[in-house]
Amino acid sequence: MKPQIIVCVFNNLATDQRVTKMCNTLFTHGFPILLVGSDWKGKPNMQRDYPFHRIHLVSKSLKTAYAEFQWKLYHFLQKNSVASTIILANDLDLLYACFLFSKKNKIPLVYDSHEIFTEMPDVQGRFSQKVWRFLEQRVIREIPYRITACKSYADWFARKYQIEAPMVLNNYPNRTIVQEDKMCEKEKKVIIYQGVVKKYRGIDLMIEAIRFLPQYILWVVGDGPMKDEYERLAKEMEVKNVVFYGNVHPLELKKLTLQADLGLSLEENAGLSYYYSLPNKVLDYIQALVPVLGNDYPETGRIIHHYKVGLTIEKRTPEHIAEKIKEILSKPKSYYLDNLKRASAELCWENQEKELISFFDKISQER
Repeated sequence: MKPQIIVCVFNNLATDQRVTKMCNTLFTHGFPILLVGSDWKGKPNMQRDYPFHRIHLVSKSLKTAYAEFQWKLYHFLQKNSVASTIILANDLDLLYACFLFSKKNKIPLVYDSHEIFTEMPDVQGRFSQKVWRFLEQRVIREIPYRITACKSYADWFARKYQIEAPMVLNNYPNRTIVQEDKMCEKEKKVIIYQGVVKKYRGIDLMIEAIRFLPQYILWVVGDGPMKDEYERLAKEMEVKNVVFYGNVHPLELKKLTLQADLGLSLEENAGLSYYYSLPNKVLDYIQALVPVLGNDYPETGRIIHHYKVGLTIEKRTPEHIAEKIKEILSKPKSYYLDNLKRASAELCWENQEKELISFFDKISQER
């Protein structure tokens, strides 16, 4: 029998695509899964084929919520682990509790870093950045099993901490089979941004650029702390051809993306985590056979140039972005289609599952 895996994550579990895909894959291949998160930002209804638990938090600020969660998580692990358990810690915000429990009980620990947490924009220049850096540096060399979300992240961890590069498990989406007979040229072409509506995502730049393109429409699909401000910006600039959808169900998001003619990923270089990232949206666009306009950062640029599925920007100005949008949308849908089909067949979760299963089988055998 394969060992139990307790999968730990700070969030409320409902929208973490990477954790969901990993749990589904491991469970399907015979690993008993126990997923644990928190009720931070609510407890959305969800169903899973394996048990899950949300730790209740009374903290009102994120700073104290992290500390409270780690304390409660440690005790949860005490009550729910067995001798054969493997712990999978997702990201730095809960790693220390998992590390202490693993070390005390001699239980294997896997650290999956979805991002470079210490270099996220939210902690740049703050005291909390020093705390997170200290914690990661303190424990990472003592964790033998490490995973991260792209090659640029793996290379950064290897350089930063003088360790063997973590295994790369790309956060590719599940394969989508698009009905090509339903793809047709529309009178008004749709440009889509999907994701969290917050600073550093380039949404203000998109709104300014769409002013020059009244023949197209921009869909901003997602919610976040800057949504109201960007809606006000569009109104003040009298931009009529932008629609804010707010938060939508993942299935509805997929339907909207399939209707788009171009996908945007224009994150600012607001720290190394953003610079080295491969945004989920880029991969989602490709699965929907939608060409991409993105940054020429290491991962995004590599995908766009290697597969020839769109263009990258050279300048962060509304005029330049408008020109790049016109350059892509002036071509027929068929122009990028074969390249998008090849990329979508290669950049899918089904091609990552073997690596994940092999990784955990190896840990099981080494016990």
